[in-house]
Amino acid sequence: MKRIWPYLVPGVVLAAVGLVWTLQGFGVLGGSVMSGSALWATIGPIVLVAGLGLIGVAIVIARRRRKGR
Repeated sequence: MKRIWPYLVPGVVLAAVGLVWTLQGFGVLGGSVMSGSALWATIGPIVLVAGLGLIGVAIVIARRRRKGR
């Protein structure tokens, strides 16, 4: 189970940050310099997908380890 943490923790953090940046970029979350900016509307989804990819890797590793038992 230890081997999934290096993928899962950064994946969750990146996914959360990417979601916030996406929402700020599209103007859904206001009150920031990033709100309504096309730059953050582009960077946010990229970071979100990277985070989801790391979470996916952690899930695959966990499933393979369970099959081996």
